[in-house]
Amino acid sequence: MPSGSCHCGAVRFSVDGEIDQAIECNCSHCSRKGFLLWFVPRAALEVISGADTMSTYTFNRHVIQHRFCPTCGCQPFGLGQMPDGAEMAAINLRCVEGIDLDAIKRVQVNGREF
Repeated sequence: MPSGSCHCGAVRFSVDGEIDQAIECNCSHCSRKGFLLWFVPRAALEVISGADTMSTYTFNRHVIQHRFCPTCGCQPFGLGQMPDGAEMAAINLRCVEGIDLDAIKRVQVNGREF
């Protein structure tokens, strides 16, 4: 089960699932932060610690709640809904421990057009 944290370790999480691909979005937010995102059903994300202290950032259509640690500023995941209404979590794979990012298939998404 993949697990990870923010930079300072205050926010810790695990995800039930197997990483099959990484979304590399070119929107203004994702490209500035260098995100590689793994989208999973919201129920697959377990926040182990720090959920009550996290801050939220939204922009554009305010569809995704970008959650980040107020201490180190790291954003390990975002929460939102898929177009079909299903709740999802967007996991920042750069915050997941012990994975080889180069071995994960990357899918380019034109988020600038959303």
